[in-house]
Amino acid sequence: MMLTAVFDTKPYDRDYLAAAAAGRPLQLVFHESRLTADTARLADGMAAVCAFVNDRLDRPCLATLAAGGVRHVAMRCAGFNNVDLAAARELGLAVTRVPAYSPYAVAEHTAALVLALNRRIHRAFNRVREQNFSLAGLVGFDLHGKTCGIVGTGKIGRVAAEIFRGFGMRVVAYDPMPQPEWALQRGVEYLSFDDVLAASDILSLHLPLTPETHHLIDATTVARLKPGAIIVNTSRGKLIDTTAVIDALKQGQLGGLAIDVYEEEEGLFFEDLSDTVLQDDEFSRLLVFPNVLITAHQAFLTREALGEIARVTVDNLVRGSRGEPFLPDTLL
Repeated sequence: MMLTAVFDTKPYDRDYLAAAAAGRPLQLVFHESRLTADTARLADGMAAVCAFVNDRLDRPCLATLAAGGVRHVAMRCAGFNNVDLAAARELGLAVTRVPAYSPYAVAEHTAALVLALNRRIHRAFNRVREQNFSLAGLVGFDLHGKTCGIVGTGKIGRVAAEIFRGFGMRVVAYDPMPQPEWALQRGVEYLSFDDVLAASDILSLHLPLTPETHHLIDATTVARLKPGAIIVNTSRGKLIDTTAVIDALKQGQLGGLAIDVYEEEEGLFFEDLSDTVLQDDEFSRLLVFPNVLITAHQAFLTREALGEIARVTVDNLVRGSRGEPFLPDTLL
């Protein structure tokens, strides 16, 4: 029976992972704490660990894991910018991920954020609960006929583009590795990054976090946007320079912001902090804007996505314990 320490777990993680592991030669030991250098000793004697997006798998953490006997790090997410892959290789640790659990979950949440922000649904919901039926300040705009810019046309970006095309929008896209056949079939136009910024009424980000994409949206790129544009980000928080976006919102250059990720979300998202005072001044500032909508990294949270994440993660853990090849495209 292979012992695996599973970090940063919530009830839904435990439910789906336990169901996927039922009847398999795998014993999961769940921890609510995040995986860091300080908590890595909890995995001593385990053959593998399972981690999530806000765990910190830097060199000290990975060294402690390796010293304790861990040989496999299974990330139950697509992103891996929080893992020191060079250190993992030096220490002989295999690192796997779930590269594609449900592009529909994230793309549909992207559309939901756009609709809710544009039509002020979050504000209307709160008003009605207070028996305030005024419509003042709730005016939105038709998506039909407007332009949506998709930055990044991987699986999620392509699904998002097709959804926005379904609203009758013109969809323009930028990707350093374009897919012209798909674009031709779906009526999507590839443009340069600057031209996408200039054309977009809605700009939707679907990119991995790399040194090249860090703060892709900063003061310079925001200034190139069409005045009044809305930015939506369901990818990685550090794609956006929060300070620059706050300035653009204050100046009216940016018409709105809808985010499911935040650049300093570690220790913030996935936790109940309702009885505490938020220490992040920039996040607190975002919360007061009427044209900002934030969800706490829930775009992936559908039954289908959770089931696929659990299936791929458990399959790879079992394969690793048997010395078998990992599932295609999951080994980093």
